[in-house]
Amino acid sequence: MQQLRHISRMEVNTDQWNDCIRQAPNGLIYAYSWYLDAMADNWDALVLNDYEAVMPLPWKQKWGIAYLYQPWFCASLGVFARCGMDAALLSSFLQQIPARFRYMDIYLNQQNLFAVEGFPLTQRVNYILSLQPAYDDLRAMFRDNLKRNIRKAESAGLYPDFSCSLDEILRLSTPTLQQLSDITIGEIDRFREVFAKATSLEQAMAAGIRSTQGELLASAVFLYSHHRWYYIVVGNHPNGKTNGASHYLIDRFIARQAGTGTWLDFEGSDIRNLAFFYSSFGATEERYAALRMNRLPALLRWLKE
Repeated sequence: MQQLRHISRMEVNTDQWNDCIRQAPNGLIYAYSWYLDAMADNWDALVLNDYEAVMPLPWKQKWGIAYLYQPWFCASLGVFARCGMDAALLSSFLQQIPARFRYMDIYLNQQNLFAVEGFPLTQRVNYILSLQPAYDDLRAMFRDNLKRNIRKAESAGLYPDFSCSLDEILRLSTPTLQQLSDITIGEIDRFREVFAKATSLEQAMAAGIRSTQGELLASAVFLYSHHRWYYIVVGNHPNGKTNGASHYLIDRFIARQAGTGTWLDFEGSDIRNLAFFYSSFGATEERYAALRMNRLPALLRWLKE
């Protein structure tokens, strides 16, 4: 008999949880307990039997009302299953989300893309690139404008640095993040804990492109799990816009990882310009599910519509 139960974070068996994420074919780094502990204000969980499948439930509370939300630097979560995903399993999890969560705005993963009655799931777009081929074969798929930008960077004497500090990257990325979103300094600082843990597990790389004077012009953190490198916390300096620094950063990362059998996960995007940029490297679409559901009382419902 199958048992699907809702538990608090304190009740989660951390070892069993992380084993499930590690073994799940659709596992993602964001779902490990240490990642959620760092980035989520609070999180509960739905657990099937002896951790055969799990679903993290990151939540906040406002005006006494609890709601599910997507933590920063967590591109997608949802149901992760060692036993394989199907529509019936996804439906059973979604049906078990406690009624106390009156509002949901969350992203599920690429294997949660099923129609489920009663839940308005929509599709979002990610871009991924296989790093299985040799670099020359990968570069042959680059768009011409991308190749021109790479040549600009090379002509300007820009060079890669795969030993950047996180502080340097955050100094570049924070102004852009705050300009484009409502992220707080506190939420950005939480990522330091993620980076420290991933570094201790040898699952993190801080990379940048520098000018001939050593100025950091483009940068990003790359995290690794489940044969994926995640392109995350991106910081670019205005001085790098005219010489292809951001293009060259990804090119040099691809050159470093080519032939390894891994994937580069660009973490998006539905934004047209970013989608064009990612696809310029030969990246292809990967669809994933989003769920936005309003179960607020009538007097409050309009606030979230």
